[in-house]
Amino acid sequence: MKPIIVDAHLDLAYNAVVLGRDLLRPVKAIRDLEVETPPPGGPAGTCMTTLPELLKGRVAIVGGSLFIAPDFKGSLEPRYYHTPQEAHRHAVQQLDYYRRLADENEQVVLINTVADMDAVLASWDTEQPRLGIFIVMEGADPIQEPGEVGWWVERGLRGVGLSWLMGTRYAGGDTVPGPLTDEGRRLLTAMADYNLLLDLSHLWEEAAYEALDRYPGPVAATHANPRAFVDRPRMLSDRLIRRIADCDGVMGVIPFNRMLDENWRPGDARLPLTRLVEVIDHVCQVTSAARFVGLGTDFDGGFGREATPEGLESGADLGKLGALLAERGYADADVTAILSGNWLRLMRRALSDF
Repeated sequence: MKPIIVDAHLDLAYNAVVLGRDLLRPVKAIRDLEVETPPPGGPAGTCMTTLPELLKGRVAIVGGSLFIAPDFKGSLEPRYYHTPQEAHRHAVQQLDYYRRLADENEQVVLINTVADMDAVLASWDTEQPRLGIFIVMEGADPIQEPGEVGWWVERGLRGVGLSWLMGTRYAGGDTVPGPLTDEGRRLLTAMADYNLLLDLSHLWEEAAYEALDRYPGPVAATHANPRAFVDRPRMLSDRLIRRIADCDGVMGVIPFNRMLDENWRPGDARLPLTRLVEVIDHVCQVTSAARFVGLGTDFDGGFGREATPEGLESGADLGKLGALLAERGYADADVTAILSGNWLRLMRRALSDF
């Protein structure tokens, strides 16, 4: 039987709430609709991810993000936030979407506890497999002040990324340099009280090192690629990758061509899927193990099918990586670890206090 897959980063709620995509429909139905009526806010790329596609691809668990974009262009569009209060309100709308999705669909489970995760995994041995959603906030501005962390945890939040590319009041981001702020340090302390997963994706590197020094709980970069392939601050240096491994964390690699090849541009031919295998192998070589890398596809997170490697038509195709890893010489146990086991270990650790 083919292995299950864990994808640590998908902007599912953003796609549903902001882009208006019905994620219960087949991908083709959304693609056909968007030929006539594109989603708001400019090109979003060809849709790749819906519930039917994930289940078809044996994706058992995803990191479902709460992603709210700041208004950094002065557009004043209502989908952006300008204040922490607006960020909070928009994130609550997305959180409510996840809770409603689980309440109304037997095939969806919010993973709040280890028991929830085990139940989802057990369902894949039946004729009624279920999708588990582990909720992680991408950019912490919706948390209005560190003391509010418990409020979010009660409602299902299990991980936090301090920053997005523009930075937040908690830390610098990959396009706006900055260290942890005093509020950011207080937020880490509050997160540690609940053993939340700390997501280093988008965090300015100086801030990432301080966060790793300070934070005692589980850490990851849910969606990031090595700087060895594309030399930009958004990517992770080999030194930072090793630091994540030292914390027994995991790095989720992204099948996005602009993050796989320095020279790739929109409109170019899609890269071969073997390029993503090369990225995975690089992380394994840097850390001397297959224990610290997984998938964090970010599908439909600002790019679509045309910007992904050849062979990835939707989320249903992630299993193709297993055969390619095996061809490269990876043992079955290591392939399973990369496709799911590493994330399951880390998520189980984050859920251990619930």
